[in-house]
Amino acid sequence: MADLIMVSWYATVFRKDAFAADVARVAPIALRYGATQYQVHVDNDDRYKIRQMTWVPSKTEWYRYWEGPEMIEFRARNMGRYQVPIAYAWADEIAAGALGPEVPAPEPAPEPQQPAPQAAA
Repeated sequence: MADLIMVSWYATVFRKDAFAADVARVAPIALRYGATQYQVHVDNDDRYKIRQMTWVPSKTEWYRYWEGPEMIEFRARNMGRYQVPIAYAWADEIAAGALGPEVPAPEPAPEPQQPAPQAAA
């Protein structure tokens, strides 16, 4: 399975919304460098914490993205909108699941027919 990289960005005060939007704009660029999936979440308990998750086949793709011109420019442009150091962690994905496209339910089997009661004569 793929490697998962989780970057924990911590926005500075009053800059969370703009910074979170910028993280959401830069995250899909990882797909150009070989990532297979990405997600960006804003923590509900700590509103200044933004988690960027990227799935890559190997560390090579991650470092090509992280050290690529887009991310270097992103970090420079947003300096002062996030706290340093930037912490990221590796995880091996060992299981995953999701609901797929809706599949129509099969037609129910017809109910067995009961013989109609006969009127007594």
